[in-house]
Amino acid sequence: MKDYLDQPYCHDLPTLPQPQMGKILITGATGYVGGRLVSELIKRCYELRIMVRSKSEEQFQRWPNTEIVEADALIPESLDEALKGVKVAYYLIHSLLLGSKEFQEADLQAAINFRKAAEKNNVGRIIYLGGLGDTSTKLSKHLRSRSQVAKELSKGSIPVTILRAAIIMGSGSASYEIIKNLVKNVYIIPIPYWARTKCQPIAIRDLIKYLVGVLEIDETTGKTFDIGGPDQLSYKDMLKIFAEILHKRRLFFNSFFSNRYIIGYLASLFTPVPARIVISLIASGANEVICLHNEIKKYLDIKTISYAESIVWALDREEQDKMRTRWSDSYPPAHELAIKLSELPPPKYISSHSILTEKEPSFLYNSFLHIGGEEGWAHSNWMWKLRGTIDKLLLGVGTSRGKRKTKRLRINDVIDFWRIEDLQENKRLLLRAEMKLPGKAWLEFAVAELTSYNRFSIIAYFHPSGFMGRIYWYIFLPFHRFVFKDLIREIEKRS
Repeated sequence: MKDYLDQPYCHDLPTLPQPQMGKILITGATGYVGGRLVSELIKRCYELRIMVRSKSEEQFQRWPNTEIVEADALIPESLDEALKGVKVAYYLIHSLLLGSKEFQEADLQAAINFRKAAEKNNVGRIIYLGGLGDTSTKLSKHLRSRSQVAKELSKGSIPVTILRAAIIMGSGSASYEIIKNLVKNVYIIPIPYWARTKCQPIAIRDLIKYLVGVLEIDETTGKTFDIGGPDQLSYKDMLKIFAEILHKRRLFFNSFFSNRYIIGYLASLFTPVPARIVISLIASGANEVICLHNEIKKYLDIKTISYAESIVWALDREEQDKMRTRWSDSYPPAHELAIKLSELPPPKYISSHSILTEKEPSFLYNSFLHIGGEEGWAHSNWMWKLRGTIDKLLLGVGTSRGKRKTKRLRINDVIDFWRIEDLQENKRLLLRAEMKLPGKAWLEFAVAELTSYNRFSIIAYFHPSGFMGRIYWYIFLPFHRFVFKDLIREIEKRS
């Protein structure tokens, strides 16, 4: 299985690459689906233009030989450069991460702006990934928004290919991590009535095959297709199957309590996925999301893998530490636009701790790259977990968010409630705080080579927001001395 998992998703796709068709635009490339789609299209030698809200050196390293442009679908004037000369545009933008109150309006406005800009620049075709759901019934806000976006994109003169999918299963997907962590962390699982509705999950590799396949089949232009895996399961079924695969004995019982918002919040406390995402996804649980039509088989008859197989493959991918993308790549929203430490005046609030060591810089660097995630923080783990739990209760990201990989980290990866802002091999790891704070904070691990020794340092930087921010700093400053002093010695010891 390991050799098969290392192959491109589309290695057995029954279509041929058409790199001569012209420039392909990918929106949402920094997200879970978009990041994997870009990798597949690169392997099939397409001419790609990738639309991001903020460029970074990491993107050029990650996607070599592609054109990267800055644009935002909510800023109409920024779209012309991205869409100029484009033959086909993948529309993978959604604002679900903004929360239930804001995402519908943002989704609709982004679609309007994109459609108008695409018409202005004579784009040949749009491919959109939407959501399953019977539009003749009352849909959740999430599914209704996906349906509205599909209608809006289709209003213009440009033909739109619409793929409608239910939940996506694969290493790093939000749905996968929600189900996995509920099974791992909750011993008695209540099942509300809406969790007994049917869903047709699809594996991420099959989803990518469909996205690439419709690009390579002209006859799919302007059509709408339902796509899914071979299984139609209730959410209770999906939990039970996952428990069986993990060999976990769990008690399931039917619950009369059915408030999806409260259940979503409580569920988020047991998973790495923030409450905003969990609530939005669970709110869709009342809708049956199965394929109503199978016309896609006429054009692209691929053999999809079962729900159980998608779990086994995802677990294997995690065990190999080869997760390509993760839901956290695009959460919090617009994190790539966050102010960098280098863009601010030198901070006045600094807490620095260092030691001299004979250890090689490469050993120290590899050691502090392993902090966070399942391996923990080397020292005072309970304090990091307590801070993460408080953040989670306040609807923050919490420490349970973990990390995409334990090795081979890259800029913009997350480590618990931090995000990597800078990474210099054998020299520096700079983390930007994404927990709820009365200010902006960074944590730096640095190695400086001296004549006889090397200096290994941990430095906390803080830019407070007003009086409460300054109070916060001085309250926690004594803890810095305690935590960082032991942390730095433990990391050096493990090097």
